[in-house]
Amino acid sequence: MDHSQLSYIKNLQIKGMTCASCVGRVEKALAKVEGVTQVSVNLATEQAHIESQIALDNETLEKAVNRAGFDIDLPDKKVELSIQGMTCASCVGRVEKALQKVDGVLDVQVNLATEKATIVVKDGVTENALIQATTRAGYEASVVLPEQISKVNELAQRRAEEAKLLKKDFYIALIFTFPVFILEMFGHVFPAVHHFIASHIGLQNSRLIQFVCTSLVLLLAGRRFYQKGIPALLRLAPDMNSLVAVGTLAAYSFSCIATFFPHVLPQSSRDVYFESAAVIVTLILLGRYLEAKAKGRTSNAIQHLLGLQPKTAKILKNGEIQTVAIADVQQGMQLLIQPGEKIPVDAKVLQGQSFIDESMITGEPLAVAKQVGDAVVAGTINQQGTLTIQATAVGANTLLAQIVHLVEQAQATKLPIQGLVDKVTLWFVPVVMGLAAMTFFVWWFYGPQPALSLALVNAVAVLIIACPCAMGLATPTSIMVSTGRGAELGILFKQGDALQHLQQAKVVAFDKTGTLTEGKPSLTEFEVLAPFDATQILAWAAAVEQKSEHPIANAIVDHAQAQHIQLPSVEQFKALTGYGVEASIDGHQIHLGAARLMQQLGLSLSAFDDKMQQLANAGQTPIYMAVDGQLAAMLVVADAIKATTASAIQHLHQLGLKIVMITGDHHLTAQAIAKQLGIDEVVAEVLPADKANSVKALQQKYGSLAFVGDGINDAPALAAADIGIAVGTGTDIAIESADVVLMSGNLQGVSNAIALSKATISNIRQNLFWAFVYNAALIPVAAGALYPAYGILLSPMFAAFAMAMSSVFVLGNALRLKRFNAVFSQG
Repeated sequence: MDHSQLSYIKNLQIKGMTCASCVGRVEKALAKVEGVTQVSVNLATEQAHIESQIALDNETLEKAVNRAGFDIDLPDKKVELSIQGMTCASCVGRVEKALQKVDGVLDVQVNLATEKATIVVKDGVTENALIQATTRAGYEASVVLPEQISKVNELAQRRAEEAKLLKKDFYIALIFTFPVFILEMFGHVFPAVHHFIASHIGLQNSRLIQFVCTSLVLLLAGRRFYQKGIPALLRLAPDMNSLVAVGTLAAYSFSCIATFFPHVLPQSSRDVYFESAAVIVTLILLGRYLEAKAKGRTSNAIQHLLGLQPKTAKILKNGEIQTVAIADVQQGMQLLIQPGEKIPVDAKVLQGQSFIDESMITGEPLAVAKQVGDAVVAGTINQQGTLTIQATAVGANTLLAQIVHLVEQAQATKLPIQGLVDKVTLWFVPVVMGLAAMTFFVWWFYGPQPALSLALVNAVAVLIIACPCAMGLATPTSIMVSTGRGAELGILFKQGDALQHLQQAKVVAFDKTGTLTEGKPSLTEFEVLAPFDATQILAWAAAVEQKSEHPIANAIVDHAQAQHIQLPSVEQFKALTGYGVEASIDGHQIHLGAARLMQQLGLSLSAFDDKMQQLANAGQTPIYMAVDGQLAAMLVVADAIKATTASAIQHLHQLGLKIVMITGDHHLTAQAIAKQLGIDEVVAEVLPADKANSVKALQQKYGSLAFVGDGINDAPALAAADIGIAVGTGTDIAIESADVVLMSGNLQGVSNAIALSKATISNIRQNLFWAFVYNAALIPVAAGALYPAYGILLSPMFAAFAMAMSSVFVLGNALRLKRFNAVFSQG
């Protein structure tokens, strides 16, 4: 077969295969598909590798596999759409409902603040189908491509343009509304003005002037409400624009009839309400403008992060310095970084030494010393020396780009608290329109004279007061601001719902090594039993541990190298997870590890009993060595506790949390460290595989639990916890398993993350309270509930002002989170 002709490759996961004959049947079925040139099915991986000369869709292949009696496990994929035209919570509900109707859609989350929809679909669902569904719902959509690092600048630019247009429309509306307001309202309030208008302008001419000015306000400045609101109404999916359109058109149309055809109305109901229509549009435009400006500020944190990376870089090529665009820098290139310049990409230092300001990434104020071999991160600032660096990650692979992606991912997430809001707001606008209609008819049939005029005014007030903008913005704006602020403080919430779950934590469990401690142990004591030679034992121990990646192993190797001891070759090395290591050297069998390893070998540790107690009380870890089944030595390793650990635990106690340490150390050693740090409870002598079980046991005992760790062996515990917090100086797999990532090793970040979580949820509750209570309280007032007892009616103009200001209030309250400071100093 000529494999050079093959141009399409597809891998599929097959479900239901149990034996070699199953493999044969699947291969035979797939080989019959037109265009397939080669099929290879692996029973162990349950995967089919298909090569073809034409592009094959999954549906065709799935049918072939189904005919053979098996199923294809198609992976779900995530599609992100940018949605334009949403103005309120009802819009969010309409878009979600439209997308959920598309066959193959598994989950939809639409965010009003980020103007994005995140859709999880079965393989085979096209982006075009999703866009068409969104268009049918009355909104514009475009695909956010995965290779784009961020769309924040585009969104910010769009919001800036929107704010600029709203400002222009507001001023147009204000200019033409002013004479209408003066002619009508001043005439009612001041009798002298009324007489002046009647004698010098004429009441009919006054109405004609109001008609012309109001028409210009509605046609020029207010057209957006009718262009979007009327089509939405005709689709039987009314939104906020529909409420404004119906309310203002009702007031405007009634006024036109009263002006040009007064004889068709009762004598008592021939008043005009041009000023209501004009002022409503003007005030809502003002609110929209303030809202657009505030929305722009919610994404400032990401824009700040994006601005950290310089636009150009100085590369070294053939001994010369060339300035190139940042997009042209490739992995492996050498770059020159001079004092005061930003690091353009992730890299390692080849030449020079300096101090780097990493505060924009980690939140730590102190500059970090860098020398040859050290890693540097894009966006950080070189303070003193000149460095030559080699690019290790560029573009979307840099840490800065990944931080931006994580923040955007968190901002697009809906909190569980948002579920109720979505259910309510989907039906809110139709219910309000029903209430407005009911208000109109009740006042018309049962109200005092002028009944028709009062019916109109109150119905319009209900329509305008009830716009659900604030409801839709209450949760996502708070998430946007707080996750952005968290990133500035070196706290990354990988999922927005981590914000809600973290503040519910009752207990915080810590891994010890590398989390509570520096993770850089050193050998402090070394005792050898007769007849063994100390130098030879240290050489053997270091030789064996050189094969291990455990921090304790590094301490032993470093100590031997510092004494310039020649290390022998090692054979048959084997890591005994949770116990230690074993190997063979020059025919001698070496075992090196914890007390439990010696006990497993049947060796007594009584020779070191007195010393063990002293070490345990000092919080130090003894490591034992056996040679050919005989106890040979005890090596004492100490891992310094981080300077910030004690104060961090104290601050967590101040937040009312219980603190637990989970460690593989001997229980006496663990208890000594716990006493030193003020830790409430210790789970000691835990094997790495059992950490997750320890977490589950603590959850059953105390409730919601946050686990803080940094190593590979912490990944299962991080995943098992209600909230996993990874120390960012740790391993990638730990960070991948966590819900929250601390970009520095400073444990004050844990208390700050919890404090930020509490502040955010409190902020969201304030927003939701305002949004819901505001509507619940003012709709009856707008309908005239206070009129029978107090003679109070709500003017549509006041309703418009109150409605516009409700959204501004919610956004302003969310923006207060930008001022959230590290409650517990990381300095």
